[in-house]
Amino acid sequence: MAYVVTDGCTKDFVCAAECATAAIAPQASDANAGAVSQVYINPDECIDCGNCANVCAQNAIFAEDDLPADKAHFVEKNRAYFQ
Repeated sequence: MAYVVTDGCTKDFVCAAECATAAIAPQASDANAGAVSQVYINPDECIDCGNCANVCAQNAIFAEDDLPADKAHFVEKNRAYFQ
Protein backbone atom coordinates (compact mmCIF):
# COMPACT_ATOMS: atom_id res chain seq x y z
CA MET A 1 0.00 0.00 0.00
CA ALA A 2 1.15 3.54 -0.70
CA TYR A 3 -0.19 6.98 -0.05
CA VAL A 4 -1.95 8.84 -2.86
CA VAL A 5 -2.22 12.57 -3.56
CA THR A 6 -5.62 13.72 -4.85
CA ASP A 7 -7.08 16.85 -6.45
CA GLY A 8 -7.21 18.77 -3.18
CA CYS A 9 -3.45 19.31 -3.45
CA THR A 10 -2.41 22.96 -3.46
CA LYS A 11 1.22 22.12 -4.24
CA ASP A 12 2.66 23.83 -1.16
CA PHE A 13 5.41 21.16 -1.00
CA VAL A 14 5.10 20.71 2.77
CA CYS A 15 4.45 17.01 2.25
CA ALA A 16 7.53 16.65 0.03
CA ALA A 17 9.70 18.19 2.74
CA GLU A 18 8.35 15.69 5.30
CA CYS A 19 8.67 12.58 3.10
CA ALA A 20 11.12 10.10 4.65
CA THR A 21 12.17 8.65 1.28
CA ALA A 22 11.82 11.51 -1.22
CA ALA A 23 8.97 9.60 -2.86
CA ILE A 24 7.05 12.82 -3.55
CA ALA A 25 7.67 14.76 -6.74
CA PRO A 26 8.18 17.26 -8.01
CA GLN A 27 10.14 19.05 -5.33
CA ALA A 28 9.72 22.82 -5.09
CA SER A 29 13.19 23.26 -6.58
CA ASP A 30 12.52 21.07 -9.64
CA ALA A 31 12.40 22.87 -12.97
CA ASN A 32 9.08 21.24 -13.91
CA ALA A 33 7.34 22.04 -10.59
CA GLY A 34 5.31 24.83 -12.17
CA ALA A 35 4.15 22.63 -15.04
CA VAL A 36 2.04 20.26 -12.94
CA SER A 37 -1.13 20.91 -10.98
CA GLN A 38 -0.19 18.82 -7.94
CA VAL A 39 2.54 16.70 -6.41
CA TYR A 40 2.61 12.92 -6.79
CA ILE A 41 3.74 9.99 -4.64
CA ASN A 42 5.81 7.23 -6.21
CA PRO A 43 4.13 4.02 -5.02
CA ASP A 44 7.36 2.06 -5.48
CA GLU A 45 9.27 4.35 -3.11
CA CYS A 46 6.58 5.15 -0.55
CA ILE A 47 7.22 3.36 2.75
CA ASP A 48 3.76 4.13 4.16
CA CYS A 49 5.06 6.23 7.04
CA GLY A 50 2.16 8.69 6.79
CA ASN A 51 4.32 11.79 7.32
CA CYS A 52 2.91 13.38 4.17
CA ALA A 53 -0.73 12.88 5.14
CA ASN A 54 -0.09 14.16 8.65
CA VAL A 55 1.18 17.53 7.40
CA CYS A 56 -1.26 18.03 4.51
CA ALA A 57 -3.48 20.93 5.57
CA GLN A 58 -5.80 20.28 2.61
CA ASN A 59 -6.39 16.61 3.51
CA ALA A 60 -5.48 15.72 -0.07
CA ILE A 61 -3.37 12.67 0.79
CA PHE A 62 -4.86 9.28 1.62
CA ALA A 63 -3.57 5.81 2.31
CA GLU A 64 -4.53 3.83 -0.78
CA ASP A 65 -6.81 1.59 1.28
CA ASP A 66 -8.64 4.66 2.65
CA LEU A 67 -9.04 6.48 -0.65
CA PRO A 68 -12.64 7.59 -1.27
CA ALA A 69 -14.22 5.74 -4.20
CA ASP A 70 -14.66 8.92 -6.21
CA LYS A 71 -10.90 9.52 -6.03
CA ALA A 72 -9.76 6.00 -6.98
CA HIS A 73 -8.44 7.19 -10.34
CA PHE A 74 -5.70 9.13 -8.51
CA VAL A 75 -3.89 5.85 -7.80
CA GLU A 76 -3.08 5.54 -11.49
CA LYS A 77 -2.48 9.27 -11.89
CA ASN A 78 0.21 9.17 -9.19
CA ARG A 79 1.79 6.02 -10.65
CA ALA A 80 1.76 7.40 -14.21
CA TYR A 81 3.74 10.50 -13.21
CA PHE A 82 6.76 8.28 -12.51
CA GLN A 83 6.62 6.20 -15.69
